[in-house]
Amino acid sequence: MAENKDLHVVVFPWSAFGHLIPHFQLSIALAKAGVHVSFISTPKNLQRLPPIPPSLSPFITPVPIPLPKLPGDPLPEGAEATVDIPFDKIPFLKLALDLAEPPFRKFIADHPHPPDWFIVDFNATWVCDISQEFRIPIVFFRVLTPGFLAFFTHVLGTGLPLSEIESLTSPPPIDGSMVAYRRHEAAKIRAGFFEKNDSGMSDLDRVTKIISACRAIAVRSCYEFDVDYLKLYSNNCGKKVIPIGLLPPQKSQKTEFKADSPWKSTFQWLDQQNPQSVVFVGFGSECKLTKDQINEIARGVELSELPFLWALRKPDWAEDSDALPVGFLDRMVERGIVSMGWAPQMEILGHPAIGGSLFHGGWGSAIEALQFGHCLVLLPFIVDQPLNARLLVEKGFAVEVERKEEDGSFSGEAIAKALRDAMISEEGEKIRKQAKEAAAIFGDNKLHQRYIEEFVQFLQNGDSN
Repeated sequence: MAENKDLHVVVFPWSAFGHLIPHFQLSIALAKAGVHVSFISTPKNLQRLPPIPPSLSPFITPVPIPLPKLPGDPLPEGAEATVDIPFDKIPFLKLALDLAEPPFRKFIADHPHPPDWFIVDFNATWVCDISQEFRIPIVFFRVLTPGFLAFFTHVLGTGLPLSEIESLTSPPPIDGSMVAYRRHEAAKIRAGFFEKNDSGMSDLDRVTKIISACRAIAVRSCYEFDVDYLKLYSNNCGKKVIPIGLLPPQKSQKTEFKADSPWKSTFQWLDQQNPQSVVFVGFGSECKLTKDQINEIARGVELSELPFLWALRKPDWAEDSDALPVGFLDRMVERGIVSMGWAPQMEILGHPAIGGSLFHGGWGSAIEALQFGHCLVLLPFIVDQPLNARLLVEKGFAVEVERKEEDGSFSGEAIAKALRDAMISEEGEKIRKQAKEAAAIFGDNKLHQRYIEEFVQFLQNGDSN
């Protein structure tokens, strides 16, 4: 593996796994290109990341920085990522990371080979000051879809007051665009993104400061998937925008599970199902579902009459026995499997019996599913998920679950209809076909490697860009 002129970058993601994982995947891709990466996060977060391949260990150095304690301890003991805390505590995690500047600065000052670049996330506003002090340029890595990014630059450019719901419910000026919030979503995103929170800053203020200080913005996308929104974002944001490819995760090799492992019997069950007949249901670790929401999802899965595999993270409010509706597991014993806790998701998605996915619309999960050509059934909840859902429906890969406009509630009947529309209806044949065709882009490792090579070339050129 050739080194890239001893190129050294520091990667510092926000402490949410929807951000940590793509930053880690980017670090792996850069290491494969011979770039030295210092990956900075908290000790617990570093331990929870996938192992670094032995061949890349000379190129990736995990750098643990303890999460500072806040006065009054508003964060639970041992909490270092958003998955560990309730949604309303997330601003305190931002505030704690704001206090991590001294050890970060010391690492930069003491390093025998100071970094050539910082690659940072939206939360790292104080890195802007360190960048200026040490004359180290910044790349702002946006892990979000171009649709989301183009939507917000459009909203900010319209001059409409952000207090007006209409500012967040109108799509950007792209023919046929569906990328906008529903009215019931707009109030939440307005409060969460535009208003000052307990960290002392709004997320908009953080993003604005980093965009102002950065040399370029790296976006997890490619022109083959989305040229229009990429161009609109590039035109509106005022900085160089570099698509770095989709960073598709490595497809899993077949694992030999132990005889007593529940996953051995689960994959044996999958082996017995018809090709592309099974729905994979998974809402990840960040999506904290209520009891009513889980009950409606379960009812929808049951009403759909489709075989399913549900990877369910046990909710904080539940015991194992009451996370699901009474009798659901007994009724579904012949038709589906519910697995609590960790699941080998990439191996599940790669199984030929899986034909579609029901999930929240997170960009990383969409990339994982589409690299296998699965049709998507989307039930979005937070931040970027609603806009991702509209984008994926617009592209023809997905069905979104219908909700009540006034409050965003949904029913089991709506879940069942969306599942059947995507998986087996005649009307859904076009979606299934286009999702299969999408795999040629989302699963093309050579294509995404070319984007990484162009990004590395940008990093090598440094001040000449």
